[in-house]
Amino acid sequence: MAKMRAVQVKYAKGPLELVEMNIPEPGPHQVRIKVQACGICHSDAVVKDGLFPGIQYPRVPGHEVAGVIDALGAEVRGWKVGQRVGVGWHGGHCGYCSSCRRGDFATCEHGQVAGLSYDGGYAEYMVTPAIGLALIPDDLSAVEAGPLLCAGITTYNALRHSGAMAGDVVAVHGIGGLGHLGVQFANKMGFKVVAIARGKDKEALAKQLGAHHYIDSNTDSIVDRLKELGGAKVILSTITNGKAMGDVIQGLAPNGKLVVVGVGSEPFSVSSLELLAARKSIMGWPSGTALDSQDTMAFSALTGVRSMNEVMPLEKAAEAYDRMMSGKARFRVVLVTGK
Repeated sequence: MAKMRAVQVKYAKGPLELVEMNIPEPGPHQVRIKVQACGICHSDAVVKDGLFPGIQYPRVPGHEVAGVIDALGAEVRGWKVGQRVGVGWHGGHCGYCSSCRRGDFATCEHGQVAGLSYDGGYAEYMVTPAIGLALIPDDLSAVEAGPLLCAGITTYNALRHSGAMAGDVVAVHGIGGLGHLGVQFANKMGFKVVAIARGKDKEALAKQLGAHHYIDSNTDSIVDRLKELGGAKVILSTITNGKAMGDVIQGLAPNGKLVVVGVGSEPFSVSSLELLAARKSIMGWPSGTALDSQDTMAFSALTGVRSMNEVMPLEKAAEAYDRMMSGKARFRVVLVTGK
């Protein structure tokens, strides 16, 4: 049987190991993708460290997958061999739970996650439900497409559902893997963009990415600066520090909204009076469906939004993962297979 290279985790908290595996065959309603690139996401730690219950090991991580359809399983409709496709966090849904019956596939009670529910993109080939596929525009390379399938869709989709309108003040809190894309999307959507980060060293980059204003949280009062601008209609929070998240709510304008996309382990607190007095609100936003991923890539291709990536070969996946987790990457790390 034909073989492929893959990087897997054999058990929770185990190392990422390069192995040789059989090339998988697609079953009914599935396709096989020849992987060209796969972004490394902080959420891959869920698989690496066994942070969700029920993960079956060994498991190949990876949910920022870009490649080409290599084979079709039985009963696949609407897709063909040779199409350029991607797979993100949302790797399939059941179709019968209450959320699915309402058409809200992103909150499916039995949703599948690429690289968690089944083997993902740290490999030369992967099999995925056809329902999780998104077309990659011709104007995007595989390396450019990969990070848009998680970091990209998360920020783009959250902003376009935030209620903000062109001309509104939108602040992006944190300029990292998510935030550097959030600033670009916010600018291209016509918002007055405020970038918030620690230190003056990110100011030039933030403005290059499209920020109209920059707040250094080390030296400036975020709340005071936002109030000088009339308050933020939306603050997109990409950070993981609970206290910092709670503190910025005072910088929202009346009817403003804190949109949380950064995943942190610690809770944050907010005064109920702060919410009530000016009708402020807090909303979390998951990434989205395959079609949302397709929208994200199409918008990015149209407007020139691109992730800043460090590219490494598949065999250096363990090193690439460590660099991502260290926070030193600027700003995403992408594995390539050479396929």
